[in-house]
Amino acid sequence: MTTFNKTRIATCGLALGLAFGLAVPAASAADIKMMTGPQGGSWIPLGGQLKDMWEKAVPGLKIQVLPGAGIANVRGVDEGKAEIGFGNSISTVDGLAGNKPFPKKATDICNVATLYPQYYQFVVTADSGVNKIADLKGKSITTQQRGNTGELITRQILGVNGLNYNDVKVSFVGYSDSVNQMKDGHAVGFALGTQVPAGAIMDLASARDIKMLDQSSSYAGMKKINPGYTLATIKKGSYPKQDADVKVIGYATHIFVSCKLPADEVYKMTKAIMDNKSNLASIAKAIGQQDVADFAADIGVPFHPGAAKYYKEKGVTVASH
Repeated sequence: MTTFNKTRIATCGLALGLAFGLAVPAASAADIKMMTGPQGGSWIPLGGQLKDMWEKAVPGLKIQVLPGAGIANVRGVDEGKAEIGFGNSISTVDGLAGNKPFPKKATDICNVATLYPQYYQFVVTADSGVNKIADLKGKSITTQQRGNTGELITRQILGVNGLNYNDVKVSFVGYSDSVNQMKDGHAVGFALGTQVPAGAIMDLASARDIKMLDQSSSYAGMKKINPGYTLATIKKGSYPKQDADVKVIGYATHIFVSCKLPADEVYKMTKAIMDNKSNLASIAKAIGQQDVADFAADIGVPFHPGAAKYYKEKGVTVASH
């Protein structure tokens, strides 16, 4: 082979290498991350379903699903560590306002859809002698890891009942570990924020007799802390041996994205949620009962322009970023 041909082949190889090298970032530009929830909760399976439907709806889109938590997800998207997040309305609003525990105002959070109502549930073993939040003094309880919305609410509701973490023995763990501690008798109370029925509580109820603590007396104090709280009802029969309605603190689960995502992509993502809500309802039943106005509910988080465009076409006008 002549020196000329060797040189030409090497040059062509370099050109192809550069071409492929330049192609990699272009292909990965559509790779985005979605932060979901803790193990054992509904956000991880919902995230898996959203990933599948969104990758079909938006050609070239690839989504990596990551675990997360309500507060951590707001920070993650705002700081550019992810582009999509599951959120709780109360903590997302706190993030936009820069309220504690957020170190600063979040500026890159745009709403897509309100998925379903959330219920803060405080379950105790039936033989614990605990009938109200104040009775938890000196008892062992579990709640989610610090940085999770459920943990924040636990701290707040203890506070409005004259308690703090020093007054109880608390473990900050995931749902599965909480259930195991309750089953083993290492804890008498388990606090979490999720849908009804919660899979973790159903798992617990299969092994131990339980009861749900009524939170109606805490509502006024909680409302002062965050005006986004509501008083929700867990209807009787939602859990084994639950023979009466139980009033608990409520809020909403929603999907948000970075405001920097292209409007046409977010439009398609929003449409995909509406077109596939029956599939999502297989994980969170309440989603199947939502109409367009429910998905577009004003929870104090401005909508992404792409989502706002979809809702406007469906006759619902919303405030966009």
